[in-house]
Amino acid sequence: MSPEEGESERVGNLLTAVLNGVGLAGWHGGLCDSFRTNTDYQFMTGGQWVAHPGGIIDYEVNITNQDDPITKGLSDFKMHSEQYYMHVDPINEVLATTTFSDEHAPWIKGVEMPVVWKKMFGKGRVFYSSLAHVSKDFEVPEALEIMKRGILWASNSA
Repeated sequence: MSPEEGESERVGNLLTAVLNGVGLAGWHGGLCDSFRTNTDYQFMTGGQWVAHPGGIIDYEVNITNQDDPITKGLSDFKMHSEQYYMHVDPINEVLATTTFSDEHAPWIKGVEMPVVWKKMFGKGRVFYSSLAHVSKDFEVPEALEIMKRGILWASNSA
């Protein structure tokens, strides 16, 4: 079996597990920059990383759903990390966004990009956050709380 065939089988097993009710949670490139050529995987996760203009920069995260258990009680907050530009699935239930400036890529000025979302994939819950390029980013209390709550939601424990 070639490495590509083995990867296809492993991704297929993951897709089947989530479709049948296993929760999946992840962040940054670990979830939405994996298996770049597997569109079924991207369909499941709800997005694909494209770029992080400017590299490590300061940006703001805006909570867009104050009623969801993952973001309830949290306020907008600042990050110093990679601001992800992504291709995203319109079915995602977006919980937080960021807005791009024109400093690093003038053509994306004002683009509002989802950074935290959840969705169903079959019977499985999928949670994603583009926050946290490095573990130090979880020192931002809101980023850590979003991840904890998102993992609990995906595991159906929330």
